Order: sequence, then C-alpha cells, then structure tokens
Amino acid sequence: MTAKQRLAVIFGGRSAEHEVSVTSARGVMREADTDRFEVIPVGITKRGAWLSEDETRERLAQVEAGERRDIGDDFGGGAFAYLEVLATLRSADVVFPIVHGTFGEDGTMQGLLEMADLPYVGPGVAASAVGMDKELMRAVFAAHQIPQAAYVVLRDDEVAAPTEAQLDAIGAAIGYPCFVKPANGGSSVGVTKARSREDIGDAIAEAGRFDRKVLVEAALEGQEVECAVLGHHDPKPSPLGEIAPSTEFYDYAAKYLDDTAALIVPARVDEKVAALVQDYAVRAFKALDCSGLSRVDFFVEPDGGVKCIEVNTLPGFTPISMYPRLWQEAGVSYSQLISRLVDFALERHAERRVAHA
Repeated sequence: MTAKQRLAVIFGGRSAEHEVSVTSARGVMREADTDRFEVIPVGITKRGAWLSEDETRERLAQVEAGERRDIGDDFGGGAFAYLEVLATLRSADVVFPIVHGTFGEDGTMQGLLEMADLPYVGPGVAASAVGMDKELMRAVFAAHQIPQAAYVVLRDDEVAAPTEAQLDAIGAAIGYPCFVKPANGGSSVGVTKARSREDIGDAIAEAGRFDRKVLVEAALEGQEVECAVLGHHDPKPSPLGEIAPSTEFYDYAAKYLDDTAALIVPARVDEKVAALVQDYAVRAFKALDCSGLSRVDFFVEPDGGVKCIEVNTLPGFTPISMYPRLWQEAGVSYSQLISRLVDFALERHAERRVAHA
C-alpha cells in the first residue's frame, strides 16, 4: 500500500482575517481525500504563536463545539521559536498555507516555505506580495493593459492626518461615491463606501487602522462578477459567478458570516462579455505570475465594459466561499480541487528544484 502524503495545513495567523482562515482550514481538513492524505493541522494564534499538532487539534475541537471562533491570542516569539512545529513541517510532503491576509498571503509565509524547501499550494513569493499590495497590483494591471477603476493612493501622514486640500483633491480626481480600502488586506476588512466629502475622512481613518497605505478608487456601477483561475503553466478560468449582495456592497459579513449574498452561476452576462472577463482573468493571473489558484474580481458596467477589481492570490476557501463554489459549478468537487492544487504545488516545486540544481 502506498504511504499517504502528509499534508500540513497552516492556518490562523496575525491578520484581521484570522477567523476566516480558521473556517477555510476546517473545510480543507474535512474534505481532503483521506485515501491520499494524512492531514496535519498547524495553527498560528492571533499574536503569532505557532501551536503544536496536539494544541491545534485541541483548539479546533473548541471551535467545532462552538466555544470559540479563533485559536487563541497567545503571544508568539516567531516561527523559529517552535522546534516541535518546525519538525512537524519538516516531515510534511506538501503544505497548504491557508493563512489569509498579512503574514500569510503577502509573500512572507511563502518565503518561509521556500527557505524550508517545502512544496506549498498557491502562488509564490513575488505574486503573493504584489497580489496583497493593491497599489503594486494596479501598476501591474496598467503595464499589461488590464482595465481598472480610477484610483489614488495615500500613505503615512496623508492617512494619519489628511489635509483639507488633500481631501478636496480626492473628490476632484475620483468623485463620489468611492471606495476606501487598506492597500494591504482582504475579505473587505477595513473597506468603506464614502458617499460624499463628509464621509471621506472617517473612511480613510477606518482603512488606516489596517495599513499605512490607503487606496481610494472610483465606485463602479454594474454587476460584480468573479472568475476562479486554476492551473500552473496553462491556467484555466471557471464559469463566472455574479455576486448579488443583500447589503450595499459585498462586505465581510456577507462573505463569511451570514451567507446572505446570492451567487448566480452562470453570471447574467452575454457570452461575449463572459469570454472577455475570463480572458482578462487569465491575463491577470499570468501578469502577476500566479500559480495554483487565484480568484479575479470584476465589474461589468451597464455598457458592457469590464473593469478588473483585484486578484486574490489566496481566496477564501470556506464552504460558502466563491472560489470552491465556482469550481463546483464546473464539476470539480471541493475534495478534487484540493487534490489538484496539491498536484500543482508538487509540480512547481519539482521545477524549481531542477532550475536551482
């Protein structure tokens, strides 16, 4: 009998998306093919402590029992302080790092795994870092002629204490309504819709709680659609999903807590527009040099124009998340999706080993 592959699932972490990561990881651990994988959970607390396998399982049991939603806020001393955890990772055949947000999908976790010479699911260091920083991502979009909304970036003192002149300039350049969001972050954490000049200061302050850089971008009208991309050398787009949120925009609660947003598949766009969105999704995936998975979000405007919102290099992987649901619509089950992502991770790692031999 062939030995099972040891799949280490790293989750939790220090970002505002800790609870999302816990939910994503529970889905992966529950649905991974038990004939192929031995799943090893590795949890990271809200303040950066890495938990042993036994500690992680104990806290997950509390989550399953409804006693908590996180895996703790124990203070951490950095990844290298936990020799037992490092030994567990060293014994893994492949890693699924499902740590959303900063210190997880921003290239830092990917760099750690690269230095450890461990295969891992998802894009590499550079793609992850650029995908997390919305300013850098938009520069890549511009270089590759991928259409996007007008935007401005504020940083440091402009975020902490914007002047009246700066706020006036935002209105002149972007107009209202507009969206204000942390440059680094995801899951709509810290995102506010500013409807007027009176709203913009508070919106910047809210986004500034999560990052030193803040993006202000023009609000787009139309349908919000999403395309999941899967692959390595020859990435493929999924059918399009259309988001019909019950709230004014697709916020954190609608994505992860209450499941009130409707996902309409296929999206209510004509075939020509759908093909255009899928083409741009694959182009954006390649422009960032992604591998494995990404979800690319768009607005389809009333005149049929398409604007790319962002590339999510480690999209939510909970049971109600859009990425796995779109592939389920394409006939790929949650379990099959995990296996394919692991296959791409092993393929990419083997290629890098040959390249650096």
